[in-house]
Amino acid sequence: MRSRKTTWCKSILATICLVRAGGELREKAARSIESTESSAGWEMTVRLTVYTDYALRLLMYLALKEDGLATISEVAQSYGISKSHLMKVAYQLGTAGYVETVRGRGGGLRLARSPASIGLGDVVRYTEPDLSLVPCFKPVDAPCVIRRCCLLQRALEKARLAFLEVLDGYTLKDLVRPRTQLRDILAITAANSGAAPGASRAVR
Repeated sequence: MRSRKTTWCKSILATICLVRAGGELREKAARSIESTESSAGWEMTVRLTVYTDYALRLLMYLALKEDGLATISEVAQSYGISKSHLMKVAYQLGTAGYVETVRGRGGGLRLARSPASIGLGDVVRYTEPDLSLVPCFKPVDAPCVIRRCCLLQRALEKARLAFLEVLDGYTLKDLVRPRTQLRDILAITAANSGAAPGASRAVR
């Protein structure tokens, strides 16, 4: 059953249209990231944005680094992704209350909430506020001559809701259950010391 659900979820993922990210900053960040990946040889296909991918990977890294702080540089190096693009993603996750920063010497990023309280579906809705599968969905709401009796739109809407329902069944804590393997792959080590009390503040 798990295998069938996973396969189904992946097939739904493949139908998600790559459209604009919500908010001017997120839209610019997503376009910048997609442009870089495309120039590196990526073919633009129907998928979740790379912006969302970076956001989820950053949150997973921080969940694995709960005993210390992580810097943008180390996260980018561990995943082999762009540091500048990751900085834009981190800023927006801070604005949303998922991430906070610690200033000063030995500072860095950490989760602002417990992994169990961060829902995968909520994060995807934030980074991908426009999950329209076809132009006749809102906000585009393009005209179509068969709209009044179209069953395709109804089927795609059910698929979109089912996709989000599957994601709502997972939290960040679930995503990092293979903790030891993930920490080994990403070369995450325990912090030598914590941040000074009162040194943290949420990114706003």
